Amino acid sequence: MTVEFGKERLEGGVRERLFTVGQVPGVLWTSADADGSRPLVLLGHGGGQHKKGPAVLARARAYVSSCGFAAAAIDAPGFGDRPRTERDQQFVTEVRARIAAGQPALEMIAGYNAEVAERAVPDWQATLTALQALPEIASGPAGYFGLSLGTGIGVPLVAAEPRISAAVLGLAGGGALAATAARISVPVEFLLQWDDELVPREAALSLFDAFGSAEKSMHANPGRHAAVPGYELDSSVRFFARHLG
Repeated sequence: MTVEFGKERLEGGVRERLFTVGQVPGVLWTSADADGSRPLVLLGHGGGQHKKGPAVLARARAYVSSCGFAAAAIDAPGFGDRPRTERDQQFVTEVRARIAAGQPALEMIAGYNAEVAERAVPDWQATLTALQALPEIASGPAGYFGLSLGTGIGVPLVAAEPRISAAVLGLAGGGALAATAARISVPVEFLLQWDDELVPREAALSLFDAFGSAEKSMHANPGRHAAVPGYELDSSVRFFARHLG
């Protein structure tokens, strides 16, 4: 499959182009004068978010402006511009009810994220192939950033995809993910919120411990699930600059 480009805009020296690969909608960010091979960072969004959410946009612009990289995001199945199935609707209703009742939700979230990942990993692999065929990206190395749902998708993606050579992951846990994380050997930066109301601390620590990477670091910050400090963006810029180039 090839990339089909749609609307584009230029702001602050960053070129943003909507695209589709097959039926998968995405966004590509590059510098305005991008020419020749460059690293590409794939951006996975969190649950309830989409390819152009504020956090995704901030990361994309930082990687392009600070490092000269390209960045790309796609909507996960059931999110953004992609149709939501009856199963997707059912999950949203059930998990909101569980959280409102103060009941543990990690097992339900992890199970649903695994279902989404089965559909999303092939989407990401097809997107990576199509984007690396573009002259402004070509054979440059690739990294992956994704938290929460982005980690639920990112762990099996990074484990299966040899073209990804570094990853920032976190805000996730669960036994099934740990078994897959053991197959990952690339450098990993892992984010953990110490007071996460959705992912118990022990589950996140267990997932970090499971990664098979020789180089892995944990960034633990106080606060709830969605309260990741803004300075972690700067850390991820340094991480990808070190490992991608």
